[in-house]
Amino acid sequence: MQNTYSKNLSGLLLATLFISTSGVLGKHIAMPSEVIIWSRSIVAMLILYAFCKFKNIDLTIKSSKHVVPFIISGIFMAAHWITYFYALKLSSVAIGMLSLYTFPVIIAFLEPLFFKVKFNAVYIVLGVMVLFGVYILAPEFNLESSNVQGILFGLLSALFYAIRILILKQYVIQYNGIMLMFYQTLIISICLLPVLFFMDISGFESQYPYILLLALLTTAIGHSLMVHSLQFFTVSASSIISSVQPVFGIILAFIFLNEIPTWNTFVGGSLILATVIIESIRSKN
Repeated sequence: MQNTYSKNLSGLLLATLFISTSGVLGKHIAMPSEVIIWSRSIVAMLILYAFCKFKNIDLTIKSSKHVVPFIISGIFMAAHWITYFYALKLSSVAIGMLSLYTFPVIIAFLEPLFFKVKFNAVYIVLGVMVLFGVYILAPEFNLESSNVQGILFGLLSALFYAIRILILKQYVIQYNGIMLMFYQTLIISICLLPVLFFMDISGFESQYPYILLLALLTTAIGHSLMVHSLQFFTVSASSIISSVQPVFGIILAFIFLNEIPTWNTFVGGSLILATVIIESIRSKN
């Protein structure tokens, strides 16, 4: 029993590590964010399609009523990825990832609008903690500052990601998670196809190895392992464990990009991650 738990925990931590590579790769790849996301999506889509066929995973959409929510959630996923990559390029990996990790609290605020759940006043306290953490990340609110711009894009990315999760939440039980991820990447690839005609794609050949890593490690393997781990952990437990993602990202950025976080990043980031842990434990109880 203990060996099984250790194996499942290792799988979740490995998924978190793979997903956290998006920070380093997103900042390193020298192409427009929209082109990176399209490239990432098309390669990941092909990998996921091959995996679904190999594992005989059903790709059939069960109802025509599900098509529109799938498309909308895919558009929000595209917006989430693009704004997240803008956050990484404008600021640092640490600030980009920590700003994104406000999404669990955003979900808590938005959930009553999507589902018949009662709003809890504790979310106001958690929201204030998050805002204070963000303030510490950038104590001087100057829109000309690239760090402030990075934080704003990170928060916008968190909002898009939260909406995407809330839209897909009701379909996770009905469909295989890998099948859902395949359709997400398919929709993103189609929606972003026009960017190839008016954005600079000249660096594609030189950046292709990194795009392949982003599609394979971060998207196909990382997200598939994350979805698979939800069979063994509650959403709350997986949220607590995966909150080490910014930590992994900061370590990888230090090793590969020589980015050294400031004390503001440590303190503000700790407050943001504390709200994630508090909300995860509270919702589990």
